[in-house]
Amino acid sequence: MITYSIIQKSKLESALRLDAEFYQPEYLKIERKLNSVNTKTINEISKSVVSFGAYSLTNYIEWQESGVPYLNVENIKDGVIDFDSVKFISEKVDEILKKSRVKEGQVIITMAGTIGEAAVAHNIPKKSNSNQATAKITLKENFSPYCLTAFLNSYYGREQTEREIVSSVQPNIFLRQIKNFRVPIISAEKQKEIEKIYRQGLDELENSKSLYSQAENLFLEESRMKDFKPEESLSYVVDLSDVKSTHRTDAEYFQPKYKKLTSKIKSQKSKLLDLVSIKKGIEPGSKEYQEKGRPFIRVSNLSKFGINENNQKYLSEELYQKLKKDFEPGVGEILLTKDATPGIAYVIKEPIEGIIAGGILRLKLKTKIEPEYLALVINSIVGQMQVERDAGGSVIVHWRPDQIKNCLIPILPKSIQQKIANLARQSHRARKKAKELLEEAKIKVERIIERR
Repeated sequence: MITYSIIQKSKLESALRLDAEFYQPEYLKIERKLNSVNTKTINEISKSVVSFGAYSLTNYIEWQESGVPYLNVENIKDGVIDFDSVKFISEKVDEILKKSRVKEGQVIITMAGTIGEAAVAHNIPKKSNSNQATAKITLKENFSPYCLTAFLNSYYGREQTEREIVSSVQPNIFLRQIKNFRVPIISAEKQKEIEKIYRQGLDELENSKSLYSQAENLFLEESRMKDFKPEESLSYVVDLSDVKSTHRTDAEYFQPKYKKLTSKIKSQKSKLLDLVSIKKGIEPGSKEYQEKGRPFIRVSNLSKFGINENNQKYLSEELYQKLKKDFEPGVGEILLTKDATPGIAYVIKEPIEGIIAGGILRLKLKTKIEPEYLALVINSIVGQMQVERDAGGSVIVHWRPDQIKNCLIPILPKSIQQKIANLARQSHRARKKAKELLEEAKIKVERIIERR
């Protein structure tokens, strides 16, 4: 069915937009709704809305293992700032880029890539920085940054963002557009209520991270890996027999640190193939992707903490029904990435009505090992160093199934496995609660708008 909108010429002139996409019926519906409530622009409720970054310096920045966090677009997602995968810059570079520093209490919104993701700079490190694709909003005292973030991530905020996206080589939005986003004026009492819920969500997220960290530390202590420090060696000798048996001739594979890891867990190990059956996902081809339907779970949708909707693709109901018998994972199975970012393991907690991509493997337990324990081991330094050693590829990194089968897993006593698994499950529950609270904050903003 064709959808269309009739627009007065005067509106075209005031909006400075002639593209039909801008005047979709859904966008006009939201515009009418916001016209019916009291609103102000982001510019009117803010002290400043700025963006600054290292356009000319990005290729010359030397990333560090630690230092000043440098936020990119991918670090702003699901209403929070993800510092777990952040890159770091030196104090010197931070001083050069001082205009792009992030301050506590600012609202950060992405302007390229995954556009329109908003988060509050909440309990951030004393020094933090960000790239040019993020806008930083410093609000006036009478508007809560948590409330604004909830609005920007809500239906009414995201649709405003979608409407303003400018498509060229890379879709983006500009500061002038962000400044003109309309925000409902919410009473101080309601703002406090929404902020309280949002803060509770962020607290639950921190609790989740703490619990997972406890599980990791318990594993490292019990497996005697707590003080293990992998070090690069400039030179070393390798036996020809080792080269022949591994079918590898690259020097990196034979770094002594990998041998040291193997010997560290030698007395208490089992190969992954002995613990699980392994089944690969499927690649139906991008021509099968749809805007709606059943989720097609790709590597980019998976983390050790769960399945996200980053750039989610969908398959038709008909194709889903055809594939689900062989390619729909079940509760208790472990999803493991083998391509692009190999070595991410996650235990499925709830039923999934979707299909997994060819870059993901399904691991089904065939021994009495705790699934949460096994996933944590793969995600730990023990699993990740084996991925680092094995994986290869020029454009896209691959961890081959034959290498995955031989991944060594330390087997700790059942009682210790259960303690580690219990902490991991508690972490998952706290993360789930955090997601629910952040969603509740968004819904409260939406209801305030819709009741007026």
